[in-house]
Order: sequence, then C-alpha cells, then structure tokens
Amino acid sequence: MSSSSARERRLLAAARPGRLGSWIYALRTANPPPSIPIPELDPVTRWLVVTRAAVLPMTLFAGLVAGLLAVRADGFSWPLYLLALLGILLAHACNNLMNDLSDTDVGSDREARPRTLYAPHPLLSGMVRRKQMGLAVIGLNLAGFLIMVVLATQRGWPVIAFAVGGLLLSVAYTAPPLRLKRRGLGELDVLVTWGPLMVAGTYYSAVGELPWQVWLASLPYGLLCTSVLMGKHIDKLAYDAADGTRTLPVVLGDARARAVTIGLLLGFYVLTGLAIAVEALPWPALLVALALPTLRKASGALRRPAPEAPPPGFPVWPLWFAAIAFVHVRRAGGLLVLGLAAAALSSTGLPLS
Repeated sequence: MSSSSARERRLLAAARPGRLGSWIYALRTANPPPSIPIPELDPVTRWLVVTRAAVLPMTLFAGLVAGLLAVRADGFSWPLYLLALLGILLAHACNNLMNDLSDTDVGSDREARPRTLYAPHPLLSGMVRRKQMGLAVIGLNLAGFLIMVVLATQRGWPVIAFAVGGLLLSVAYTAPPLRLKRRGLGELDVLVTWGPLMVAGTYYSAVGELPWQVWLASLPYGLLCTSVLMGKHIDKLAYDAADGTRTLPVVLGDARARAVTIGLLLGFYVLTGLAIAVEALPWPALLVALALPTLRKASGALRRPAPEAPPPGFPVWPLWFAAIAFVHVRRAGGLLVLGLAAAALSSTGLPLS
C-alpha cells in the first residue's frame, strides 16, 4: 500500500461526520453526506434519506398550526392531538415511499432523471431493496390505521373520513389509474392535503368539533406547500413534458408557471390577512410579515429562468425553484407557527378559545 493512498484514506475518514452530523446533513439536504459511500451509511441516515425526511417539516408545521389553533378550545386533548400529529407525519413519510415505488414501476423514475439526480433514489441507488420499501409501506400504513382507529373511537366517523381521504389522495397522486400528477391535478391534491385535510383533520381529532374558521385558517399554509410542488414541477418541466406527464407547469409553460407560483406565495399573505380580518386566525399571525424579505428574494428568483448550472455546493440540483419555495415555506410557516404560539400562550386574539 502506498503512503499517498493511505494518506488519502485518512483524509477521507477525517472528513466524515459522526452519526449525529450525518443525520443532520440528511435532514438539511435530503442527501447522505458525500464523504460516506451508500453501503456504509448507518440505518438512521439511510432511512432519513429514503423517506425524504428533510421535507417532513412541511407536515410538522401543518400539525402545529392545527394544534395551536386548538389548544385553548373546549374539549382539547393533548394525547389525541399528539397522536394525530404523529399520524400525519407517518402518512407523509409513507406517501414519499409509495410515490417512489409507483414512479419506478411506471418508468418515471429512472437514471439521469431529476429524482435520481437531486438525491439517491432508494431503489435505483441500491440504498434499500424493494422488499424493504414494501415492508416499510405496510408498517407505516398499519401504524396509521391503528392511530385512525384510536382517534375514531374517541372522535367518531369524521376521523375516518379525513384519514381515508388523505390515503386516497396520496395513492392517486402517482399511482394508476388516476395518476393525478399526470393530469395536472397534483397541485390541487397537495393544496387539499396540506391545507384542509391535515390542518382541519388534526384540529378535529384534538377537539372533536370543527368550526368554519379552521377551514379558512388551513388555506394559507396549504398555498405555501403547493408553491413547493409548483417549483419542483417547473424544475422538472422538460422531463415531464417528454414523458407526457402534464403537470400544471407543463400545461402552463415555464414563464406562466413561475408567475402562478409567485401568485401562490403572495396568496399566502393575502389569505392570512383575510383570515385575521374575519377572526379565523389570531392577530399575532401578522408575524408572517417578517418573511416578506424572503418573499422578495423568492419572487425575484422566480421572475427569471433557472440558471444553467448550480451555485457551488448546492445540494439538490437540478431542483432550483423547489428549493427556493421550500426556504420560503420554512421562514413563513415558522413565523406563522410562532405567531400562533404567542397567541396561545397569551390568549391574545385566539378566535376559537
């Protein structure tokens, strides 16, 4: 063994993060650390990447919005709320696995496609075997079913309606025969799922009632999540068009799709203001205005076509607009949660208490 090759191995080993660092990297970027070969990944990092856990904060924020609206309502139950929150997080992780399985089966996911470029594909990269993914889907669906049963025994049949509706939309997004993504309806699917289904469903599970204000309060955050999917489909527009996958950006074209995405971002602030005006959201939710500088940056980027090459160190290329929209979701969604938390702690302006 030469001294130079031994030195290279020592340098590579020194560059590797520890397990905690590896987990954090996967949660930040949806990728494993580049210094660790896939066969050597620890199980936690491996499954954080496979389930795309980096995007689960989108669902966490939806659950927090619901819980903070519900926490001072009559009948609120902490155990039932936390169980519902766990349920939607497991459902999102399961949805990511099912999408990868479906897209692989129909040929949408293959080598040199965006899904294999911005992060290792669970199956095509050899990160896990198909049987492992299938067992994970079964396990997550079983856990979701048990949570649904427990909540339904306490809150009644509407819990089943929310859970089954979410499962049907999750499956229909990519799987035959509906394949909503292929028909330009995937964006509407996400708006309904991350808005009314998650927020209103979690609220109902925690409280046992569902005031009309909750339906309206769920829509601004749903628009934020839809903007991320719009960004992702703009990034994939050329690939989807070649496959005959008519996502909304394929139907609209690049420039108009970017304009619609800007409209979704602006719509979040308009709907938040409207919800505050009619007392569906408490006035401390105005804290979202602190995200306006991030909105300005995101809108500026969306007014221009994507760059030809990624900036140095950009981890999820060829996704560009999706990453920009996701950064805005984290900032604006986090501020919405912070404003609702301030209202819940002080009982200031809570409309549903």
